[in-house]
Amino acid sequence: MLSRLTRPQALAVYALPVVALIATAVFAPLPFSLAQPGMTANVLGKNAGTPVITISGAKTRATSGQLRMTTIEATSPDTHVSLGDVVSAWFATDRAVLPRDSVYPSGDTTQQIEEHNRAQMKESQDAATQAALDYLHLGSDKIKVTLKLADVGGPSAGLLFTLGIVDKLDGNGSGGDLTGGRTVAGTGTISDDGTVGAVGGVALKTQAARRDGATVFLVPKAECSDAKSELPKGLRLIPVKTLDGAVNALVSLETGKGSVPSC
Repeated sequence: MLSRLTRPQALAVYALPVVALIATAVFAPLPFSLAQPGMTANVLGKNAGTPVITISGAKTRATSGQLRMTTIEATSPDTHVSLGDVVSAWFATDRAVLPRDSVYPSGDTTQQIEEHNRAQMKESQDAATQAALDYLHLGSDKIKVTLKLADVGGPSAGLLFTLGIVDKLDGNGSGGDLTGGRTVAGTGTISDDGTVGAVGGVALKTQAARRDGATVFLVPKAECSDAKSELPKGLRLIPVKTLDGAVNALVSLETGKGSVPSC
């Protein structure tokens, strides 16, 4: 004969699976990465004691101001990210929750990911050099450009590398600097033909840029809305789609002539 459970007993019995499910959800690893503003580096200067851009075979010019590439820092691919971590980061303005596959799409091991990121960085550097020399109508047979940036991988510094090469070789084309003496930061991939591509994480990169003194931020036009979502005070957004557009915007900003696009 079965005995009847009292109401409190029944509630306790039924609550146990619910509690177990909640506990599992809270502590089980989730397919996300947590990200925050990362380091920035002035491509016109040195990083880890080594010039970021070295050019031989052509006369270079002294530059003023800064062109700072930006990064985000994300949890490693094997980091245990729980529901509690996700909820905490979701409500923080200086952190973001990203699908793990969007941060580490290239493999399952740290070694595979690092190799992929190094390959992407090399491709980005080659494209930056080609885009800059083509923009300046210079041949690449005699001019050698070396780009070095310690502990950074991926393609997102492409636009800033390209602008740095242009600034060192030609400035604004009239004897001045592309930066106009400002600290300009930004992000974006670059292709051989000078097309600027989206990169992700721009809302965190704008915070890193402002933290390190930037007053202007070049953002791929497709990511304007993301960049505006947590835009720090005192940082001006300039959307760009091409290398030509980025150079023209910076020259207009410096000279006060022509229009400067905005998000």
